[in-house]
Amino acid sequence: MTTLPLTPDYDAWPIEADLESVSFTPRLVTVQWSDGRVSRYHSVWLRENAADDTTVNPATRERILDLSTLPAWPEVEGAEIDAAGALCVDFAVEDRRLRFHPGWLRAHDYDNLHDADAPLVPVTHWQGGPEAGPDTLSAAGLLDTAPDSEAEEAILAPALESVLAKGLVRLRDLPTEPGSLEAIAHRIGPIRDTNFGGLFNVQAKPDPDSNAYTSIALPPHTDLPTREYHPGLQMLHCLENSVEGGQAVMLDGFAVVEALRDRHPEAWATLTRVRWCYANTAKTSDYVWFEPMIRLDARGELLEVRIADFLRGPLQTAFEDVEPAYEALMTLQRLLSDPAFAIRFTYHPGDLVIFDNRRLLHARDAFEGSTGSRWLQGCYMERDEIRSRYRMIQRARRRRRVTAEA
Repeated sequence: MTTLPLTPDYDAWPIEADLESVSFTPRLVTVQWSDGRVSRYHSVWLRENAADDTTVNPATRERILDLSTLPAWPEVEGAEIDAAGALCVDFAVEDRRLRFHPGWLRAHDYDNLHDADAPLVPVTHWQGGPEAGPDTLSAAGLLDTAPDSEAEEAILAPALESVLAKGLVRLRDLPTEPGSLEAIAHRIGPIRDTNFGGLFNVQAKPDPDSNAYTSIALPPHTDLPTREYHPGLQMLHCLENSVEGGQAVMLDGFAVVEALRDRHPEAWATLTRVRWCYANTAKTSDYVWFEPMIRLDARGELLEVRIADFLRGPLQTAFEDVEPAYEALMTLQRLLSDPAFAIRFTYHPGDLVIFDNRRLLHARDAFEGSTGSRWLQGCYMERDEIRSRYRMIQRARRRRRVTAEA
């Protein structure tokens, strides 16, 4: 064959190096690339990741193969590189030849790539201070661009990179019509609805059901830690702001708790272990969840922080943990009040701040409502949506590169 095979996904994979030679045993295929790299692939891995219509549904690219239905272990009885440069493997038990795209194979070379689940963008922890501010970009004309176009990508890509790396970006020059946030958010992904609605208005109002809907100062916090899975992203879009005060304050929660680990390791250990009660018991809802303030993933990397003093219910933990837990909490609170961690800025109409709600802590100075109007609209989204949108942008860039090289 003179054309390369499909891949088991919808992506485009540039060929970084050509396949030069191949050898095999019944359960292992070894290839050498034109740049000298040697890669090994297990026969069972190759069989499950083939792109033919016995392995994936061609309409959806989702796997339909059930390995347990094969009559025996999928062993190799032949392997070669064909005229198109694809790897061809003959599987004995099925008497079947399957072809593999070299660009896809190289991109998924688990023999040489040992951190396949690394972040899409390297994560950078940051501190604040009087001169610090968020990454700020103009998003003028975003809603005038065609969805999935290069023009839209030129605006979104650096914004998404800032959120993935630093947990925060500020976009400027956006419309100030009420409700325009929904259209802006949908350029990234679907909004997460909550008991506060899809879009919620952050402004002082009578009979509030949250401290956010008053003019009082708010301490550093994450939103909705009272949920089993609290929202991964938050957007706050400024429609009006003519009040005195009300500066936004933001801190990198990961930088704060890393400082806690370095300076107060016992407090760190306590806050990664003790499960606090988070509660939002309003007049029409009753959300309660128990979780440590600091959570790590399976690799020991920071996954999330849950910090919101005004949403903590009564601590319910082992008797001997109560005083150490409060000592650790107060140690953390002192760090949170250190101005070295905070950035401060004033919202201007047309500004949109996007931040990682499971990492960033946001706060607000009190403001004087009688001096003007302060109106932010907000919404929630999941981290998954921003990662998916960024991957789609990367996919489009690869596809253009493959097309240009063809």
